[in-house]
Amino acid sequence: MSKKSILVTGGAGFIGSNFVPYFAQKYPDYHIVNLDKLTYAGNLDNLNDINGAANYTFIQGDICDRTLIEKIFNDYNINGVIHFAAESHVDNSITGPQAFIETNIMGTFTLLDVARNHWFSAPNQVKSGYENARFHHISTDEVYGTLGETGFFYETTAYAPNSPYSASKASSDMLVRAYCHTYGLNATISNCSNNYGPKQHPEKLIPKIISNALSGKNIPIYGDGKNIRDWLYVLDHCKAIDLIFHNGKSGETYNIGGHNEKNNLEIVDAICTILDKEMPRADKTSYKDLIIFVKDRPGHDKRYAIDATKLETELGWKADENFASGIIKTVEWYIRQIKQQAA
Repeated sequence: MSKKSILVTGGAGFIGSNFVPYFAQKYPDYHIVNLDKLTYAGNLDNLNDINGAANYTFIQGDICDRTLIEKIFNDYNINGVIHFAAESHVDNSITGPQAFIETNIMGTFTLLDVARNHWFSAPNQVKSGYENARFHHISTDEVYGTLGETGFFYETTAYAPNSPYSASKASSDMLVRAYCHTYGLNATISNCSNNYGPKQHPEKLIPKIISNALSGKNIPIYGDGKNIRDWLYVLDHCKAIDLIFHNGKSGETYNIGGHNEKNNLEIVDAICTILDKEMPRADKTSYKDLIIFVKDRPGHDKRYAIDATKLETELGWKADENFASGIIKTVEWYIRQIKQQAA
C-alpha cells in the first residue's frame, strides 16, 4: 500500500519548518511533499533535521503556478493539503502590497481549485479514494482587527482587517469557506496568535531583539512599546494544526492562542534578563540599556488576544509551554545558532 501523500506549502518558513519535521516523524506512513518558493522568508537550513528522510520530498516552486500544482497533485496523488505559504511581514505589506495579494489570495485560490478538480468529479461528488482528503488553511488573528483593553477574538468575531497583509489573509479565509460550502471541499481553518520559537525570520521582533542585543546594537521598539500580543510557542501551534487536520470538523474555524498576553516592553525585558544571565556584557551593563523607541508602524493594531476554548474543549488541545518556559528555550536556541556561526 502506498503512503498517503500530504502537500505542505511554505514548509521552509518559520512555522512550516517547525511543523514538517514534527509531522513527518510522527506519521511515518505519510509522504510529506514540501512546496516552498524560497523567498527571503524561506530557509532550507531550517530543514536540515529532516533531509534524507524516506517519507519527505522538497520541491521549490510557487503556489501561484497552477501547472506546477497540478503536476504535484498528479505525480504524488495528493490526499491532503496543509497550507502555510503566505507573505506575512506586515511592514512589507505596507510598502509593497501587491505580492501579498498575489500569493495570499491567488495562491490560495490555485491550491483550492486544483484540490477541487483532483478530489471531486462535480460539486459535492467526491472521487473514490478521496473521501477523507482534507484542506487545512493556516491563517492569523490579524483578520479580526484590533481589540480594546479587554475582550478576546472568538471564532465568531467579525472580520475587520487593518493592513494589506491581514486583508489578504481574510480574503483567503473567505475563499476556503466558499469552496467548502459550494463544492463540499473538506476544509478547516485555523487563526493563530503571534508565534515565537526556533527558526524565526531574523527581522521578526524576538530574533531581532536577541541578535541586536548580542551584537551591541540598539534594540528598536515601535511607539511606546505598549502594543499587546498573545504569544504562542511554535511547537504548540504545530500540535494544534495536527489535531485540527486529523480531528477538526469540516467547515469549522479554530482559534489557536497561547494565553500569554505580553506587550513589547515585557518581551524585550524578558529577553534582556535571560541574556544578562546567560551572555553577560563585558562592561557588566544590562542589555536593556540598548532599548530605543522608534516611530510607530502605520495602522499598528493595539492589542490581539485569542480565546482558544473551542480548540481546547472540542479537540483537547493544551499548550505545553507558557511564555516563561518558551522564551528561555527560544533565546537558548538563538544563542546556540549564533555560537555555531561564529565557530
